[in-house]
Amino acid sequence: MTVLELIEAAAAQLTEAGVAFGHGTDNAFDEAAWLVLWQLGLPLDTPLDTPPADAPDAPQFAANRPVAPVEQEQVATLIRARITSRQPAAYLTQEAWLMGVPFYVDPRAIVPRSLIAELLVNGGIDYWLSDATHAVLDLCCGNGSLAVLAAMAYPDVTVDASDLSKEALAVARINVDKHGLGGRITLIESDGFARLPGRYDLILCNPPYVNLQSMAALPPEFHAEPALALDGNRAGGQDGMDFIRRLLREAPQHMNEDAVLVLEIGNEREHFEAAFPRLEAIWLETSAGEDQVLLLTREALRANQEARQD
Repeated sequence: MTVLELIEAAAAQLTEAGVAFGHGTDNAFDEAAWLVLWQLGLPLDTPLDTPPADAPDAPQFAANRPVAPVEQEQVATLIRARITSRQPAAYLTQEAWLMGVPFYVDPRAIVPRSLIAELLVNGGIDYWLSDATHAVLDLCCGNGSLAVLAAMAYPDVTVDASDLSKEALAVARINVDKHGLGGRITLIESDGFARLPGRYDLILCNPPYVNLQSMAALPPEFHAEPALALDGNRAGGQDGMDFIRRLLREAPQHMNEDAVLVLEIGNEREHFEAAFPRLEAIWLETSAGEDQVLLLTREALRANQEARQD
């Protein structure tokens, strides 16, 4: 059996088992390729195109590489674990990639997949930043991936990365050290802004925002992640906006004059706009469209506060 045949067989198993995707892949073939290539020790970007049968160097193509029986059994064990445990593939490999950067991950933190990462790497928020942008906050940092990407994208900034979860911060510490950024990223255990020391020029936040109905309908792979990082209803609400209401109320006093807040709300735009009907938001384009990540200026947040008091 070749590498490609092994991937195709694994994809068929994943499809038949009805596993859910969304933690780095969105289909069975890509998920199978990730697991097979990882188990075989091959780069995850290994080309899988098959050459013409009469190509003289056909056996050298990764897709045509024969897989030894012992390797086939190792792959089979990993695929069975993916199916029976319903854990995201990243938890089984303890590795996830975001914008080409590798991160350690385990069930103490959600699998990194924030769309804010695209904006950091591709310059999607640079228009609202300046030479005065020095203090960055990654609020609800999880495994620390956004803090790491922000530090990489902006060499002149320092980053505070905070989370309520000690367990998530332990994972973030691994990633900060992995990328040699301990001198520029400070990890802080904090419930929102409660224990954060100062003001910021840029706040990044991928908070818990899933509404109550959607939480109940999530596939097992998502329930394998910490509910604390997903459930936006922990203060008794139903629309997923519990933490975000508090965030937007408290944020202005932790922002410098020209600071901006970049906020991810996933598929909850309808609930967001219902909760904050007079808030002037700038919706940012990502690979998922223009309705999942927004930017808020300090001025807009303060204006919204004043409008609510009228």
